[in-house]
Amino acid sequence: MLGLETPDAGEILIGGKPVNTVSPAERNVAMVFQNLALFPHMSARDNIRFPLVERRVAEAEIEKRVADVAAKLHIGHILHKPPAQLSGGERQRVAIARALVRDPAAYLMDDPISALDARLREETRVELKRIQRELGKTLIYVTHDQEEAMSVADRMAILENGKIRQIGAPAEIYDRPASTYVARLLGSPMMNILKSVHGAEGVEAAEGTIRVADKAAPADAVEIGLRPEDIKVRSWSGGMPEGGAGRPARVFEVEPLGGYTVVTLAAGKTRLRALLRGQPDIRPDAMVVISCEPGRVHYFGQSGGALAR
Repeated sequence: MLGLETPDAGEILIGGKPVNTVSPAERNVAMVFQNLALFPHMSARDNIRFPLVERRVAEAEIEKRVADVAAKLHIGHILHKPPAQLSGGERQRVAIARALVRDPAAYLMDDPISALDARLREETRVELKRIQRELGKTLIYVTHDQEEAMSVADRMAILENGKIRQIGAPAEIYDRPASTYVARLLGSPMMNILKSVHGAEGVEAAEGTIRVADKAAPADAVEIGLRPEDIKVRSWSGGMPEGGAGRPARVFEVEPLGGYTVVTLAAGKTRLRALLRGQPDIRPDAMVVISCEPGRVHYFGQSGGALAR
């Protein structure tokens, strides 16, 4: 889209017009590079001003736009400094400001906030989403952080080895992943993908510790997927588990994280993770029973693709 590479096939449209033969400078697209590409001999202010100066925007308008974007990204106090005197996070915000200060047809951002600390990254992604909504411009955003992708995007494209595997709204892809690759990519902890076998009443997995009473399960399913938050865990008091649950599993590890707790469960050689609310009274080596709602189970075939019930 930026014009630095020639597409193998198809057309690139910006504002409904094909731009395959249009030079990068004439496409009116603002880019935030992963390596930032700031001018080292200029101050942060001059780096931000540069696109407007080149386009001969009036000085009063330049100052207004620079002040507005600096306030939005909390960098007003560093505008006088050169890039060498800025932290990595500050340089990244200056690079973002340089793109936002323009009025392009679209914004391209290559992992733009990866160098920021966790708190500032969270603030900045919320700010970017708000800015995009106010500007009403397309923002194409590349990230390897699934949480960032889920929070920022209106529409996502999941790539694997250079090929698009699924396109859709974040909630749609999260709830209905097209393959085991997509399923594992979104969610923290990631989805449990377990080898499965068909029984008389449905499907079994994790060496019999999970039994899904789903007679509509696809006959060609070889794996099931369970989101950690969809797994129910309860204490085992001995005897045969009730309610169609499978054999007991052992608690391998417990990670209390405040509002929720991650529990790693051992079923023979199989490990799976459950996400429980609050801080339940569960200890390592305790025996528990696992269950799940049939409607929350994902089925996958031999090639890893999702199967419909």
